[in-house]
Amino acid sequence: MGMAWLAVAAEVAEHEAGFGLNFDILETNLINIAIIVGVLVYFGRGIVTKTLGDRREAIETAIRDAEKRKQEAAAKLADQQQKLAQAQTEATRIRAAAEESAKAARASILAQSEQDIERLKVSAAQDLNSQQERIISELRQRVAQMALEQVESRLRSNLSPESQQQLIDRSIAQMGGQ
Repeated sequence: MGMAWLAVAAEVAEHEAGFGLNFDILETNLINIAIIVGVLVYFGRGIVTKTLGDRREAIETAIRDAEKRKQEAAAKLADQQQKLAQAQTEATRIRAAAEESAKAARASILAQSEQDIERLKVSAAQDLNSQQERIISELRQRVAQMALEQVESRLRSNLSPESQQQLIDRSIAQMGGQ
């Protein structure tokens, strides 16, 4: 580095006589970079500060929005959990009511079945009694008919024609009197 300063000092001494262009690439680049950095720092500070401020404000807004969405999501989650708990309670209540209803329906059906069985028993007993009475009545008629037939056959064989005529006259007289 010491040599670079010597070269610069020699050159400055050479050019003291007038204004001229320096074509040494190493020397001109350092000066140009220093000028550019200075201009950027002077003029760019406001732009960079404004850009960084805008960026910071955008990040803060995004953070506030994210926190707000998080709070809303937490509130919605709590609401949905409460609704789920209510739905589960309601489902339990409905299940219990359905079981009670099923028990009541079962008891009612059993009671109705027992009543139907008793009614069928009574009906069967009545049918049996009426059928028994009908059979007894038919047997009585049959016995009476057989008795009449036997009486008629005995009467025909034992009665003379004069007795038959008297019996017929007496029967006609009885019928006419009624």
